[in-house]
Amino acid sequence: MVKSSPTRATEKSLCLSFHLLLQFLSLSLSVPSHSLSNGDDDDGDEDFPLRPWREIAKRATFTRGAIRARAKRCAARDLRRKRDRELSRRERWVAMEEEKSGLVQSLIDVVGEIASISEYKCTVKKHYCNLARRLKLLTPMFEEIRDGKEELPQETMKALASFRNALQSAKDLLRFGSEGSKIYLVLERDQVLHKFHDVTAQLEQALSGISYEKLDISDEVKEQVELVLAQFRRAKGRVDAPDVELYEDLLSLYNENETSADPAVLRRLVEKLQLMGIDELTQESLALHEMVSASEGDPGASIEKMSMLLKKIKDFVQTENPNLDAPSREKSVPASCSGQASTEKNHKNPVIPDDFRCPISLELMKDPVIVSTGQTYERSCIEKWLEAGHGTCPKTQQNLSSTALTPNYVLRSLIAQWCEANGIEPPKRPSSSRPSKTTSACSPAERTKIEVLLRKLTSGNPEDQRSAAGEIRLLAKRNADNRVAIAEAGAIPLLVCLLSTPDSRTQEHAVTALLNLSICEDNKGSIVESGAVPGIVHVLKKGSMEARENAAATLFSLSVVDGNKITIGALGAIPPLVTLLSEGTQRGKKDAATALFNLCIYQGNKGKAVRAGVVPTLMRLLTEPGGGMVDEALAILAILASHPEGKAAIGAAEAVPVLVEVIGNGSPRNRENAAAVLVHLCAGDQQYLVEAQELGVMGPLVDLAQNGTDRGKRKAAQLLERMSRFVEQQQQAQAQAEAQAQAQAQAQIQQSQPPSTANVVDG
Repeated sequence: MVKSSPTRATEKSLCLSFHLLLQFLSLSLSVPSHSLSNGDDDDGDEDFPLRPWREIAKRATFTRGAIRARAKRCAARDLRRKRDRELSRRERWVAMEEEKSGLVQSLIDVVGEIASISEYKCTVKKHYCNLARRLKLLTPMFEEIRDGKEELPQETMKALASFRNALQSAKDLLRFGSEGSKIYLVLERDQVLHKFHDVTAQLEQALSGISYEKLDISDEVKEQVELVLAQFRRAKGRVDAPDVELYEDLLSLYNENETSADPAVLRRLVEKLQLMGIDELTQESLALHEMVSASEGDPGASIEKMSMLLKKIKDFVQTENPNLDAPSREKSVPASCSGQASTEKNHKNPVIPDDFRCPISLELMKDPVIVSTGQTYERSCIEKWLEAGHGTCPKTQQNLSSTALTPNYVLRSLIAQWCEANGIEPPKRPSSSRPSKTTSACSPAERTKIEVLLRKLTSGNPEDQRSAAGEIRLLAKRNADNRVAIAEAGAIPLLVCLLSTPDSRTQEHAVTALLNLSICEDNKGSIVESGAVPGIVHVLKKGSMEARENAAATLFSLSVVDGNKITIGALGAIPPLVTLLSEGTQRGKKDAATALFNLCIYQGNKGKAVRAGVVPTLMRLLTEPGGGMVDEALAILAILASHPEGKAAIGAAEAVPVLVEVIGNGSPRNRENAAAVLVHLCAGDQQYLVEAQELGVMGPLVDLAQNGTDRGKRKAAQLLERMSRFVEQQQQAQAQAEAQAQAQAQAQIQQSQPPSTANVVDG
């Protein structure tokens, strides 16, 4: 048996020690033990695996590196976690600061909006001013909270959020007290008072939930908050006596009709509600329309009641102060109309028909315009409505597909006719209702095209002139920008020169181009100033039928401007218009009738139309089969009947049977106009009154007085009154005649009897 040498034994001992160490390390590093040994047993026999020192050292070095790398990774992980925790805490702090700052700033902003409300309605002024004053006293607390560095407790944040909701309700309440309807604040006084106390209770409860004692605010601010809180608590149970008389006056006015309304009650309402001026009345009307808008088109009976009350109050104010907003009456009238004018002046100011009132302001419209829903409003009122951000029609609450406003020329003419019939000067359109100068948005390419066309108009070549006039006609029809650009380029004088051309097609293009250009308000004056009227009248006389029709339509468009009515009438346009009315196509007759109607609004043109033979033509149109021109014919007759020559011509045309027939069976508007004509005919001439009575007009007049339009009711009432007076006069005359005949008969009997003789008694 061979003994191991000492060197060999020492080597084995060292290897065993390293083996045990590596096994320990393999357990801690999850390194399999078999990877560090390739023997079966460690019993110390000769088969114990021995490794070279180099391999063992290499293994040991690898193990130490793994330990260091693992330690580094753990340290990096711990550092990241610590940094994440610090960053999360900072982000939470920043987020909470932002939340606090945003919440408190929103409170400051709402209080600032409340402070900007300058005036409150008289019926709620005391309560609402006190509420606004208390809320403004809280601003210093909010500002100190915003500027403080301490973190707010979650309970305080919730209390501030609750106070913000209550503050928003208070702002809405106060804004309605400033901009809402005065009539509503009186009629719905219980609801308004309940809302006020409810908002006050919300504010008191929310303010009580703020632990302002723990907040980083000054003692002075704390004392101020305590004062406000005490005032809120006292205000919750305080109830002031309402103005019972004002409430009862409104109810009594609602239950009475217009004729029986007590002037003293109306005067008291006007003074207490402070509705004495046109601005106050307009503001009240706008407030009611805002309520209709908020109700999503379903105003309900209460708002309709308030609208009716406002109308009665406005009528009373206008009656008491005729010069409030109504146009001044004419200071002088023609001598031929002096009798009628003096009679009109003895009556009260006429009631404005509802159709002539702006639905927003309830005033007589000066510049009526049509919106996309087809409703008509005063231009200035609907512009204010749209500028306020509304996108709906005030009357129907339908969404407006466009904000474009189209002038309602027909209604403006009807208003002017009504004003003249009632002795009122027709309203003038306000000069500020539209910009002083319209500019075009045409592109440079389009402007270049227009310039090319104008060069063709001046070329002297008939073919070029005809084609250029036709293209300008189409361009002017297309849109408003083209109309402005064509006028700016100087096309109007060139087109006027072509009105006298012998080429009928060029002439037609030129007059139609002028018609399309005249749609632009600024172009109307330019066309007349360029001397176009004589040329248009020439086309009206000599042109083709289509050219004559378009010439009549052009004159109608130009006559919308009041000053142009005089110019057009003076330059001989009325006789050819009467001719076209008589012999034109259906379209031509319509164009001629609308132009004549507009021109005859001016008193000086009525005689010209009568002398041109318009009355026989109109009477023939009234009795034509089909009745396609009845509306237009009656409208013109209603204007002409106010002129002495027109009245005489209508009477000579035996119009009474036709008028009676229309009053009995016509449309509402035609019945109204027929009654208006008959009123003028019967004024001072009992012959027509007797004729109408014999034709059975009494029944239709009674029906018209009950079921007709507002103007129709007034005209029917006038006729019935005159007929009643005429019957009374007849009965009185008959009674006087009978009494006189009876007296004469008695006188004759007395004269025929023999003288009586005294008895002689013989003495």
